[in-house]
Order: sequence, then C-alpha cells, then structure tokens
Amino acid sequence: MVILLVGASGLLGGALRDALSHRQVRQLVRRPPRPDDTVETAQWSPPAPPPLSVFDDVSAVINLGGAGVGDERWTRRRLQVIRSSRTGPTHAFAHALAQIRRPIRYLQASAVGYYGDTGDALTDEHAPSGTTVLAGICRDWESAATPALSAGHPTAFLRTGIVLTPAGGALTPLLRLIKLGLGGPLGNGRQWWPWIHLEDWVRAAVFLLERELEGPVNLTAPHPATNREITQQIAQAYRRPALLPAPAPALRLALGGFAEEILRSQRVVPRALLDSGFTFTYPEISAAAHALVS
Repeated sequence: MVILLVGASGLLGGALRDALSHRQVRQLVRRPPRPDDTVETAQWSPPAPPPLSVFDDVSAVINLGGAGVGDERWTRRRLQVIRSSRTGPTHAFAHALAQIRRPIRYLQASAVGYYGDTGDALTDEHAPSGTTVLAGICRDWESAATPALSAGHPTAFLRTGIVLTPAGGALTPLLRLIKLGLGGPLGNGRQWWPWIHLEDWVRAAVFLLERELEGPVNLTAPHPATNREITQQIAQAYRRPALLPAPAPALRLALGGFAEEILRSQRVVPRALLDSGFTFTYPEISAAAHALVS
C-alpha cells in the first residue's frame, strides 16, 4: 500500500507519518523536496490542483491540511485563514483525485466542531450540524471533498476532537498553566470536552486506512469528560493543583472567538469506530492524563 499524506508537517500528520514508517509513504508539501526528506516527497502549491502523477501507485490518501484552530487569537481575519486553508485546498485536492478512475481510499480531516454546542446530549455521527461559526467551517470543509465522493472514491471524514499530547497542540496554553500550578477549569468547567489521546488518534487513522468504513467518523475517546475533570486529571498527573478557574470574560478577552468554542459543551462519542471493532488504548481520561507525563 502506497499512502499519500497531505499535512505531514502538522502535529497529527507528523505523528501519523512516523507510525507509517514501515510502509511506503509519499508526502505532499508546499516546499520543494529536500535531500534530507525521510519519505518520498512531492510539491504542491494550492489553490492549484496537485499534479496527477502524485497519485501513481497510491492506494490511500489522507488529507490533514489546514491552519491550526487554536494557534492564534480568533479575529475575523484569522477565521478567514482557518476557513480558506481548508476549503480551497481540499476542493483542489478532491478535484484532482476525481480524475483517477481506480478507487482510492480517502481519509479527509474534519472536526467535532461540526456539531456545534450539543450540551449534555450524547452525540454520535448521526447528529446534525450545529449553528456555530466552526460548524459552518466544518460543513464547508467536508463539502469541498464532494468531487472525490462523486467519482466513487470510498471516503471517511475524520471528525477529530481535542487531542491530548505532550506536544500540546491546541492545549498548549492550558498545559503550560497546569505545569506552573496555575491551572483550573475554563469557565464553569461543566462543559463536555470530546478528547482523544494522540496515540489512539493515530491508531484509529491507521485502522480506517484498512477498513471500508465511509462517511463521518468521530475520532474521540468513548468516555467524554468535562473540562473540570480533564483539567483535574492532567494537574494530578503533573502533581500540580488545579484550583484557579479562568472566568469566561477573561477567556474571551485573551482568545477572541475561540473562547466560545472551548466553552461549548460537546458530549461526542465514537459510535462508528466502536461499531467497527476498534479498541482504545486510553478510553478513560485518568489513564490518558498520566500518559501525558510518562
């Protein structure tokens, strides 16, 4: 199996590329190939479609491209970057893939932000899309892959939750505060967070490469936890207190519109993965939090 990977320079893409080191991986990047590239590398400059030659001998493609959602304070300009870095390149990539007549397994990144604020309701892949800004971005992101679906390529949408990793990712500010003993619940702390450990995210992506599962797939742990529980468990793992709450107004001042997303409640469960027989290494937040330290 030759696997074409888009977004290998990101947190998830880099971890997935390492996990696939025993297979033949071809990464598609914006820069020219370099002599020190550890895998076969081809260049692609969106919004133009990638050259069709990158699909030669490819059995599966994984598109993880997109600007980080939590990397910067949300402003109107930043939201435009988040949207355009997903929808335009994804449509161009899917349009090129649609020109390939043999079926290619297609894993397209998305996010649980698709569901908006779901409160305390258990939310699986059958739930409708929400009305938030991020929900609209996710809808457009998935719709951008339509050319590949229409051409018959078996496609799964990886609706990813909050990824727990020592590298931080979107949780970098929270982990930094916890390590300093300044961590605490965000807002009232009662909002559900759809989390997943990085190791399980990688295992799930590899699992989906080899399955025929199509449509949306939630990449979250089977036991969602509240923000308060997650913060307390991570603080306990680092042997730090978690007593200082971050009031919602302060979060809005510091993070802009992104504060609304981390204050939303999403009790998302990975029904499609569980029904397909996938087993999690870290189904509970307590073990996942301690794995961050070890």
